[in-house]
Amino acid sequence: MGRGDGTGRIVSADDADDTGTRILHVDMDAFYAAVEVLYDPSLARKPLIVGGMEGRGVVSSASYEARRFGVRSAMSVGRALQLCPQAIVVVPRFERYSELSKKVMAIFRDITPLVEPLSIDEAFLDVSGARRLWGSPGEIARMVRRRVLEDTGLTCSVGVAATKHVAKIASTVSKPDGLLIVSEPETQAFLAARPVGALWGVGPKAVEALEARGIRMVSDILNTPRGVLDRALGPAMGARIWQLARGIDPRTVQTEHTEKSVGHEETFLEDVSDTAMLRSEFRRLADRVASRLRAGGWEARTIAIKVRFADFTTLSRSVSVPEPTNVGQRIGDVALELFEKIDLVQPIRLIGVRGERLTGDGMGGLALWDDDAEWRRVDAALDDARSRFGRGAVTRASTLGPRRDVNALPTNPRPARD
Repeated sequence: MGRGDGTGRIVSADDADDTGTRILHVDMDAFYAAVEVLYDPSLARKPLIVGGMEGRGVVSSASYEARRFGVRSAMSVGRALQLCPQAIVVVPRFERYSELSKKVMAIFRDITPLVEPLSIDEAFLDVSGARRLWGSPGEIARMVRRRVLEDTGLTCSVGVAATKHVAKIASTVSKPDGLLIVSEPETQAFLAARPVGALWGVGPKAVEALEARGIRMVSDILNTPRGVLDRALGPAMGARIWQLARGIDPRTVQTEHTEKSVGHEETFLEDVSDTAMLRSEFRRLADRVASRLRAGGWEARTIAIKVRFADFTTLSRSVSVPEPTNVGQRIGDVALELFEKIDLVQPIRLIGVRGERLTGDGMGGLALWDDDAEWRRVDAALDDARSRFGRGAVTRASTLGPRRDVNALPTNPRPARD
C-alpha cells in the first residue's frame, strides 16, 4: 500500500487484463496543490503547502514533494514547516478548485452517465454500459486519464476493478498519476497483500484490535475463523471485513443530479480549547443531524465536519462511509475520527457536522451487514421520547460533557440543499 507520498506506487502494464471489471475510481492527484501549480508553473516539482500563511494555520493540501517529508492535511502549518523548512506556502483559492472540479466531473459524464462524486476531486464511474462506445474498462480508464490531462492540465490516478471497494484501493495504490487494473480473477490475491487498514471502514481502533491478535494483512483475515473476528470487532464488523477481504461488495454506483445535505453548526460565545467539551458538542450535533435525516427519510453517504479557529481559519473534512447512515452513533463516530486528525493549533470558535450525498432511507443498496442494529433501536427510542416530551427532555449521556452549554451559543441550523 502506498504511504500517501508516492512511494510504494504500483501501476498496471499496458496489456493488463481487465476481465470482469466495470467500476472506475478516479482520484485527482494532490488536487489543491496541483491547481496552484497550474496557475503558477514556477511551483512545479517543489515542496508546496496549501494552507494558512500564519504559523497557526492548517494544511489543506500538500504536493507529493512536501508529503515525502511527512507533511499531511490537517497538520498545523507551523509543524509542516518544521518537517519541511524549504516548503512554499500558498493560501487556498477555493473558487479555482471548484471551477476545475466542475470541468473534471463534466469529462466523466461525457463518458458515462453513471457517475458518483465522492468529493470535489474524486468519483466512481460505472462503465459497464459504455463499452460498445469507448472500449474495455481498461481502455476507458486510459481515455479518462488522457482527457483530464489534455482538458485541464491536471493528473489523476485511476483504479479499475469489479467492485467499488477494490477500485478505490487500487487508485490509492497507483498514486500519483497512475492506473492500476485489478481483474476479477486477481481480486483475492490483490486484497490478500494489503494491510487490514486498507479495507474500507476499518479505522484505527479496528486495526489496533486486529493487530493485537496478530491479524495485520488481509491474508491473515482470510485465514482467521469468523468467531475470532466477531470477538475482536463484534459480529457486524466481523461480518463486514470477512466479506470485504474476499472482494464481496454489493454496492452500486449511485448517481444524483441534485446534491442535498443536512447539517448543524454551533458557534461558541468564547473560543474553546477543551477537547472533551468539543467532543461532546460533536456528539450532540451528530445526533441532531441524524434526527433530521431520519425525520426526512434520508441517509447520508458522506459525513463532513467543519472547524473554524479563533482567527477565522476554517477547515472542512469529509469521508464517504461504507454504507449510507442516519444513525447518530455512527455519524458521531465518523465526525470524531475526522476531528481527531486535525491539529488544534489554536482555540475553536465554531464546529459543524453535516450529512451529505443523501439517499432515500433504505435505498442505499443491498447490505450484507448491519453494524448499527442496536444503535438504531436507541435512536428509535430517543425519537419516540423527544416526540412525546420535547427535544430537551432526553439525550445521550455521551453528549453531557464538561461545562455543557455554559459557553456555547448554538446557531439556527438549517438543512442545506445544494
